[in-house]
Amino acid sequence: MSLLESTILRIMSIAPELSIEARWILPMTEPDRVLEHHALLIANGRILDILPQDEAARRHPQVPRVVRPAHLLMPGLINAHTHAAMSLFRGLAEGLPLQRWLSEKIWPLERRMVDARFVRDGSLLSMAEMLRAGITCFADMYLFPDETAKIVAEQGLRARIGLPVADFPSPWAQEPAEYLGKALEVRDAFKGHPRIDCAFAPHAPYSVSDATIERIRTLADELDAPIAIHLHESAQEIAESLRRHRVRPIERLQRLGLLGPTLNAIHMTHVSPADMELARLSRISVTLCTESNLKLGNGAPPVRDWTRSELAVGLGSDGPASNNDHDLWLEIRLAALLARACGDEPPALTPWSALALATRGSAAALGLAEHVGTLAPGKWADLCCVDFDRPAMQPVYDPVAQLVFSGGRDCVSDVWVAGRPLLEAGELTRLDWPAVRARAQEWARRMSQG
Repeated sequence: MSLLESTILRIMSIAPELSIEARWILPMTEPDRVLEHHALLIANGRILDILPQDEAARRHPQVPRVVRPAHLLMPGLINAHTHAAMSLFRGLAEGLPLQRWLSEKIWPLERRMVDARFVRDGSLLSMAEMLRAGITCFADMYLFPDETAKIVAEQGLRARIGLPVADFPSPWAQEPAEYLGKALEVRDAFKGHPRIDCAFAPHAPYSVSDATIERIRTLADELDAPIAIHLHESAQEIAESLRRHRVRPIERLQRLGLLGPTLNAIHMTHVSPADMELARLSRISVTLCTESNLKLGNGAPPVRDWTRSELAVGLGSDGPASNNDHDLWLEIRLAALLARACGDEPPALTPWSALALATRGSAAALGLAEHVGTLAPGKWADLCCVDFDRPAMQPVYDPVAQLVFSGGRDCVSDVWVAGRPLLEAGELTRLDWPAVRARAQEWARRMSQG
C-alpha cells in the first residue's frame, strides 16, 4: 500500500472541516479535466473529496463554506528553484552575464552583507511575494538554510530546503567539511516536519571538487536524500568543464556517480542531444528557469525537447536578484510560447501541459508528487484560487487557456497550505507585510551606504 493510499484510508472516516466552492475546479489529475460548480472538502489539512456543490451541501450541511463564485480553484503553484533571501539584492546587479554577475557583484555583496538576519528578512520578503502569486511550495538554495526553514515553519508554507555546499568560503561556512556538517545539523533539526524536507545542494559542478561531489553522493545514498545542483546553465560553464576535466559537466557528474532519480538538475539550458540522452537514461529530474536564463544572457532552455524527454520537468523562478521576481505565471507562459516557437502542429505544449509544469511537474521534479501538485483525496490541501472577474480574464471560453495566456499573479485571490488560509481575498493572513517591507527598506539603505 502506498503512502497516499494509507493516508486516504485514515481520513475517509473524518468529517470535513471546510468546503471551498468555486465556479471551476482544475484538479490537474488528467489533461483538460475541469469541474464546474464543485466543492473541495478538507479534513486535517488534506483533501477529503471533490463533489458537486449541491451534493456537498446535502451531505455536509454544517461544514463552514468558502464561496468563490467567479473563481477557479487549482493546486498551488510549486516554485521548483529559487534563492529566496536574495530578494534583498533585487535590482542591484543588472546587465551582467552570469559569471561576471556572480564574481563581480553577488559574491562580494554576500561576503559583505549576508548573515542570519539578512536571510530571515529576505526570505520573508520572498514569501510575501510568492503567496500573492499563488505559490504554496518552493525549493530554496541559499546560505543560512536553517533561517529559511524556521521562517517556512512559522509562516505555514511548504518548502524543500537546499543545504548549500561549495569549495569556496561564504558567510555560512569556510570549507566543504563545515558546509556538510552544518547541512546535517539542519537536516536533523527539521526531520519529520510535515511541510519541510531537505536536499543536499552543491552549488554547481564548477564550484565543487570531485572529492566534495563524492562525499555528497555517499551521504545522500546513506540518508536517502535528494540532491539539487545548477547544471549546464551557461556556455562558459561547459567550456570551462571541457578545459579542466575534458568532459561536459553532466558527463563528469555521471563519472562521479551523482546522476540518478534523486538528482534535480537546475537550468539545463545548454544541452546537446547526447546530454539529453544521458539525462534520460539516468532518470534525473529537470527544473527550467527560463526568465532568469534570458535576463542573464544565457539563452533559453529547449522547453519542447525537455517536455518530450519523459523526465520529470518543473519550473523555477530562480533568485529574485537575477529574475527579478517569483512570477511563475510568466514562467508558464514563456514555456508555452517557447515550445510553440518550433511551429509544431499540434503545439508541443497545450495550455494544460504548460500549467502542469508548475504544478504536478514541479512536484514530480522535487519527488513530492505523492503529496502535492494535483487535487486528489489524501493529498495536502495546498490550493490556489484565481479570480476570473477581471477585465483581462473575460470573456471565458476555455478557463485553462485563459489562465496560461491571460492570467497572472494579480488575479490570485486566495491561498491555502495544508488547509490553512495564508492569503484570503487578496490579503495576507499571517505574514506582517508592513514590518517585512520596513525591514527590506532598511536593508536597501544599508546597502546603498556601502
